[in-house]
Amino acid sequence: MSKRKLTRQQRWRVEKIQAERERRAARNSAREAEALAAGEYGAEQTGRVLAHFGRTLEVRSAGGAAVRCHLRANLQGLVTGDVVIWREGEDGSGVVVAAAERESVLSRPDPRGRLKPVAANVDQILIVFAAEPTPHANLIDRYLVAAEATGIAPALVLNKIDLLPDDGGKLSELLQRYRDIGYPVVSATTEQHAGLDALSRQLAGRTSVVVGQSGVGKSSLIDRLLPNETLRIGALSDETRKGTHTTTTARLYAMPGVEGGVLIDSPGIREFGLTHLDAETVTEGFIEFRPYLGHCRFRDCRHQAEPGCALLAAVEAGNIHPQRFASYRQILASLDTPS
Repeated sequence: MSKRKLTRQQRWRVEKIQAERERRAARNSAREAEALAAGEYGAEQTGRVLAHFGRTLEVRSAGGAAVRCHLRANLQGLVTGDVVIWREGEDGSGVVVAAAERESVLSRPDPRGRLKPVAANVDQILIVFAAEPTPHANLIDRYLVAAEATGIAPALVLNKIDLLPDDGGKLSELLQRYRDIGYPVVSATTEQHAGLDALSRQLAGRTSVVVGQSGVGKSSLIDRLLPNETLRIGALSDETRKGTHTTTTARLYAMPGVEGGVLIDSPGIREFGLTHLDAETVTEGFIEFRPYLGHCRFRDCRHQAEPGCALLAAVEAGNIHPQRFASYRQILASLDTPS
């Protein structure tokens, strides 16, 4: 469908609105500069963005306090987890004057397919799944591929282990498959006193983002890990056994009792899409494939049925699990399918 052309009057109206926005931003910036020069704000200090509300940020000070700060007009695109330079005002609020360089950024595609940053300075992506709703290996593989594409280390968290049989059932075999290729796997439950010990150890010293299907208990886990915070928890539907998402705003939490542990929870990153990834990125996202990449007979090998394919040979030799390889092919096929 061709893009509708604007009339001359409509173009004039759009230009007028844009010009007014630019003038308003310039006036706000000038007022902020005057206030800063007049000494109405204190000395510069470092903080971290706890949450983002349009032109307003909540920043955690070095002392741990949450301060509502305005954002200078020349600063754009800050997200939860960013490290910023801010100055405190006489009324207890503040103004963010600069942003530090990011060590990492987690992005997701918007409805138009453009990548949008949603969290910064993340060390670890916690992929949460549970005994209910029943986890599927291909979905876990999709999360892992998306995580690998960000360059941020993923870890798997199996929640609600109290619902499993004593031997772990078929899930124990699935978990061992991921352990064998090098992924950390943590088992947890909110129903037992010691059910979160292993998870707390995995969180120590890291900034982690929680992702996973609705209903796997992400908010319940965070509620237990952060007893002083109030989080909404959605119950599973008795009919569908699927959950309803309850978190609405990306927020950073410092974890009491977990040294250096920080959590970021956001609905915008609870589920990863792969539509922005190409076939090469997906292939590299299967970490056990990497030793064999570049060793196929043909440079343009698609790892389907080509002679001399190093990946197919690795599957045949038992070095790549056949179900992981089948999952890989399924993901590639989904990229080729028009939405």
